[in-house]
Amino acid sequence: MRIGDAAAALGVTTRTLRYYEQRGLVTARRTASGQREYGEEDVRRLQAVRELLDSGLTIGDVRLLIDILDALPDRPDIPRVHTGPYAETCVVPQVAIRRLAELDARIRGLTEIRDRLADGLDVRFGVLVGQLLGLEGSLSDASAGS
Repeated sequence: MRIGDAAAALGVTTRTLRYYEQRGLVTARRTASGQREYGEEDVRRLQAVRELLDSGLTIGDVRLLIDILDALPDRPDIPRVHTGPYAETCVVPQVAIRRLAELDARIRGLTEIRDRLADGLDVRFGVLVGQLLGLEGSLSDASAGS
């Protein structure tokens, strides 16, 4: 299928597909006239890529996983690595642990910023801001409950 059809099937723009190709997530075949063509396997791969990106992985993360991604759906001869001699070299746990740690650090940082904001507003404006927001008590009290 042509790039427009593939983009429509995935719910993305043609520009997005070109970007994915540029980043090495897919390689479109070319017609004699140079137009991109995508097969069903390409669309399945790109759907998996979209799901991984939507779940919070980065393009770089997905690039690290792309070979494994291709091996899993249609190749049952490739065993899933949970434990054993290959567990240390499997990139999936490494990517997952690193990405989750990054997100946890961002959450902690944002929580600290939110708490400082609530405390600062509370010090300056007291219960007034809490009342305007429909809270009982101060903003600090509300942040303690979250």
